[in-house]
Amino acid sequence: MKAVILAAGLGTRMGTLTEEKPKGLIKIAGREILYRTMKILETEGIEEFIIVTNPKYKEKLKEFLEKNNFKHTLLLNPYPERGNGYSLYLARKYVSERFILVMSDHVYEEEFIKEALKGRGAIVDKEGKFINKEEATKVRINENRVVDIGKKLKKYDAVDTGFFIFEPRIFKTIEEISKEKESFELVEIIKRAKPKVTEVNGFFWMDIDTPQDIKKARKLLITKAVKNRGEGIISRHINRKISTKISEVLVDYVEPMHMTVFSFLVGVLAGIVALFSPPIAGIFYQLNSILDGVDGEIARAAMKKSRFGGYFDSILDRYVDFFVLLGLAIYMKPGIWMWGIISLALFGSFMVSYSTERYKGEYFADIYKSTPQMKYLLGKRDERVFLTMIFSLVNQLRVLFMILAVITHVRVFATIYFVWRRQKT
Repeated sequence: MKAVILAAGLGTRMGTLTEEKPKGLIKIAGREILYRTMKILETEGIEEFIIVTNPKYKEKLKEFLEKNNFKHTLLLNPYPERGNGYSLYLARKYVSERFILVMSDHVYEEEFIKEALKGRGAIVDKEGKFINKEEATKVRINENRVVDIGKKLKKYDAVDTGFFIFEPRIFKTIEEISKEKESFELVEIIKRAKPKVTEVNGFFWMDIDTPQDIKKARKLLITKAVKNRGEGIISRHINRKISTKISEVLVDYVEPMHMTVFSFLVGVLAGIVALFSPPIAGIFYQLNSILDGVDGEIARAAMKKSRFGGYFDSILDRYVDFFVLLGLAIYMKPGIWMWGIISLALFGSFMVSYSTERYKGEYFADIYKSTPQMKYLLGKRDERVFLTMIFSLVNQLRVLFMILAVITHVRVFATIYFVWRRQKT
């Protein structure tokens, strides 16, 4: 299947942002709008992209498409003022079977596109959670077909998402309109063709028309990038509220690996400071925990997630935990019996991670997904780090190590029990 992408508009509401490049090449959360749509579609099996643009943006788009190795045909619309309907008309000779039509200035989350590809006709959204409905193109539906469409409709059933799955016969309607008038819009084609509709409700998508839309979309993409499964109480209620703000500011300027290394260095600093000032070390350790979420948020929001990134980040976390806890232990100048408790706390902290990662290696599944009870167990890294900060601030390190020694091993054996019980069923 091919995808036709309309990118001939001049984007005048964007001001200087579209003087030298089309809206589709504006970066939101570290990636071009077009890259997001095309990469997801390519992953879902789209074989070729037909991009219709105007001569002003030809070179910029060509450079982008070749850089990212997208199989494409670049068509020029020398008369963008004739409307996006005319841009679609220019693509008629390049599609001979069912095809996707999408706008270059729309941002879609992956789940939206996956659901949309199951449908036919105009993909509509009855909820429109993330858009300004006053400015949206509304759709009136009757017997599962579009009967009217436009921005000024007072009574409507859904909003147009800018995503369509058409049969080639749509071009017969376009031919008829082209004989009647020189300039025409896509909404005129839809109104006359009355295509079927497919509902894809509640997913994130946005039409990017203004600089304010860019800011809103960036914030929402970062929010959607939060990995909720497997996180502890502290991450859900404290860390993520801070890390997402940091990610929102940095996502267009840094790579995920930069934040991974920076977070690690903050953790190492916490371990060094622990040798002479546990309260300050505790604060740096908590900062490391907050920053530890930023690299993942940026990676997911910017579509730069990699297996190595997650692997490397997990290893560095173990080093930081060891450095900080060992630094606090040395500061205490403990006796032999206390070193036994400290050893249990250190070993337990490593075993919490090992027990979940080993499950993934053995069963090829995420334990938090296959065993929902895991989310109720205390002792995740974010919770241990927060406890470490609190007890370091009040100088109760012996109590801290005792608690860590207990909750970590209780968690490990509870994990073993849950896995065993699931195995038996």
